[in-house]
Amino acid sequence: MSQPATEQPASQLIDARIKELGDWRGETLARLRALIHEADPEVVEEWKWRGVPVWSHDGIICTGETYKQVVKMTFAKGAALEDPAGLFNASLDGNTRRAIDLREGERIDAGALKALIRAAVALNTASKKKGRSK
Repeated sequence: MSQPATEQPASQLIDARIKELGDWRGETLARLRALIHEADPEVVEEWKWRGVPVWSHDGIICTGETYKQVVKMTFAKGAALEDPAGLFNASLDGNTRRAIDLREGERIDAGALKALIRAAVALNTASKKKGRSK
């Protein structure tokens, strides 16, 4: 399905979301976005499901959803990732996804998050290579 010519690039839509929030959620989303880009300079930004920022590299790495009380980073294949720092604190019961909920005033361990992002990219890349060799 083709997209309308007037549609803005995902990066601009994410910029607008951060500005529109105008509070701790926007600041948190901007910080998470910066850490994602630091961890994976080749990351692709997407805008899916009527307004959810998505970061991909050979498949979805994570999403950045904003709610009234939390900013939620959901890792598409989080259940398959090692999380030695214990960042995952939500969606722990599923077989596939894992999430990190950040509330106002909470900080995230930048090094641990970047390691998690790199692990998600490595998993996606390995899965893509495996699919090609079949």
